[in-house]
Amino acid sequence: MVVVWSNSAKAELKKAFNYIALDSLQNAQTVKDTLISLTIDLPENPEKHPLDKFKKHNDGSWRAFEKYHYRISYRILENQIRIVRMRHTSKSPLNY
Repeated sequence: MVVVWSNSAKAELKKAFNYIALDSLQNAQTVKDTLISLTIDLPENPEKHPLDKFKKHNDGSWRAFEKYHYRISYRILENQIRIVRMRHTSKSPLNY
């Protein structure tokens, strides 16, 4: 099983990195590395995070976790874990 980031999730990660880097490049790198590391570990136990409470009619394949005030939403598929979106927790969640 592989982890694949959607284009929008990658863009949000880059945006977060650039924003944090304005204040501290070291902190920006730490946040980026940690978030990527947490997603890389997902294939070992894809269901370790709770169900995504913002996903309507969740069939159990949509999960989410928060770290450093960022929320990562992902979907467990047959051959991959898809990182669907990333957002700062101060932003309103999307209903989907």
